[in-house]
Amino acid sequence: MKFIDVHCHLDDERYGDEGALFDGIAAAGVKKVISAGFDLQSSINCKELSEKYDCCYFTAGFHPTELKNYREGDLGKIAELAAHKKCVAIGEIGLDYHYPDTDKPMQRELFLRQLRLAHELKMPVQIHSRDCAEDMLAVLKENSSLLTDGALMHCYSHSLEIAEELEKLGFYFSFGGTSTYSGSKRARKCIAAIDCNRLLTETDSPYLPPRSKAGQFPNTPESIGEIVANMAELKGLTLEDTARTAWDNAHRLFSKL
Repeated sequence: MKFIDVHCHLDDERYGDEGALFDGIAAAGVKKVISAGFDLQSSINCKELSEKYDCCYFTAGFHPTELKNYREGDLGKIAELAAHKKCVAIGEIGLDYHYPDTDKPMQRELFLRQLRLAHELKMPVQIHSRDCAEDMLAVLKENSSLLTDGALMHCYSHSLEIAEELEKLGFYFSFGGTSTYSGSKRARKCIAAIDCNRLLTETDSPYLPPRSKAGQFPNTPESIGEIVANMAELKGLTLEDTARTAWDNAHRLFSKL
């Protein structure tokens, strides 16, 4: 059985020993991981990890809450990283209105510029979306022509109704550790309803531990097995079938895998 973590952050010093981290990933049956960049430096770090470990791939992009690190010209450098054989997507990019000092116009501008970049490069995108459901859906509908190379809504947290609209735009959806909690009713409802061929598995490590590791830090891709088991239960499928479907879906969306 092969597990895949399509969205994690493995360039974090808080994991401790890097070799031990990747040994644990392998021991848990996680055959491939995608380490997501959130600004230029983290994207470079993820590239370097991908060159050290066969199982590791990466994304390059600017997260909406990390735009303080953005400098004009950085998207050209992101494009250079995207040409790497193990860069599978532009990401993570998107909108995040969680904090009171959010610069919404700047977030939207950089989000659109990165969507255009991905379209120019014929690459999929990994999208972050928090506390912005209506604006996110509007932006994506208005710019659906930029999504022709595939899109993932990572750690999906909006309603089933929004998911149904995004599915019409060709989106995939990944769910992580928070979906294993019985109180995560929205995520669990979405997993049960969304077509199996649109579901992916992630941990968002080092964040969002699953139920069995509640309160622990750092979370790691070793948690994928619990996340897949929870997804299988919600879908009424076997663990093996669910893991195989998530693996196949990931390879369909991210062609460089």
